Amino acid sequence: MADMIGKIHQGDCVAGMKKMSAGAVRLVFADPPFNIGYDYDEYDDRRESSAYLDWSREWIGQVHRILADDGTFWLAIGDEYAAELKLIAQNDFGFHCRSWVIWYYTFGVNCKNKFSRSHAHMFHFVKDAKNFTFNDSEIRVPSARQLVYGDKRANPRGRLPDDTWILRPQDAPDGGFAADHDAWYFPRVAGTFKERMGFHGCQMPEQLLGRIIRVSSNEGETVMDPFTGSGTTLVVAKKLHRKWLGFELSKEYAANVRTRLKKVEPGDDIVGAADPLSSAPSTKNGRRLDESKPRRKQRAADRGPSLFEPEGDHATGRDAV
Repeated sequence: MADMIGKIHQGDCVAGMKKMSAGAVRLVFADPPFNIGYDYDEYDDRRESSAYLDWSREWIGQVHRILADDGTFWLAIGDEYAAELKLIAQNDFGFHCRSWVIWYYTFGVNCKNKFSRSHAHMFHFVKDAKNFTFNDSEIRVPSARQLVYGDKRANPRGRLPDDTWILRPQDAPDGGFAADHDAWYFPRVAGTFKERMGFHGCQMPEQLLGRIIRVSSNEGETVMDPFTGSGTTLVVAKKLHRKWLGFELSKEYAANVRTRLKKVEPGDDIVGAADPLSSAPSTKNGRRLDESKPRRKQRAADRGPSLFEPEGDHATGRDAV
């Protein structure tokens, strides 16, 4: 097992996890293919529903086996199979769901004949309902009692975030989400963002993974990602002084992630503002399209975050790690 740590293993994650010792990992973060027809280079994302669910049972079962008895499993998944995978994890393998988190973002994907997609589901599972890591002091935020009401009963340590992680509280009306307290606020990594790696169309922000890794593991413990993708889980785990390993089916993605990992060291800052309000203007302070110029030409000239994604019934840039 020791020779697997600190490496990206190119190949099938189910076969790879079968080589791992039982109970060897403290935290697993998984952002699997959503089975919505995304164009991966070496994976068919258009499986029959029954085949997709059977495969999901395989890899979730291996996740359960390799997790320590007090280990934690985070699963990011889209609408299409969120309910099914939640039930598989709970009913087939005995995981306990601590939270069903909704990560809400703007720069969502425009769709045809349905509301545009602007959220992802993230299930927080634990193996033991009473014995698990939850470092609440690592993720507390100021409360409304502290910031708004001047209430002496306020906990000086702040409060835990809500289970809706929202992108743009600065645009909420008075009385809506306050910028500094109980909402998770992480931008989706759009195509023009500096954080974007470029080689992989699906990428979650480092700050999002930072919160998950801090709250669900401790320094020196092992974090595993069965679907490495752009490598964000492993990069953030390395920065936060965790041991890490991952599996990636694509030879190209695996090679690019190895290059990405070589550029970071333990203790490096996590990319992205801890308070994203400092990097995202409010609507009233944003730039407007010049109506005299074609939309696409204006967008290219501005070099700003894209507000217009290709249309389709499903996301063309799923937010995988």
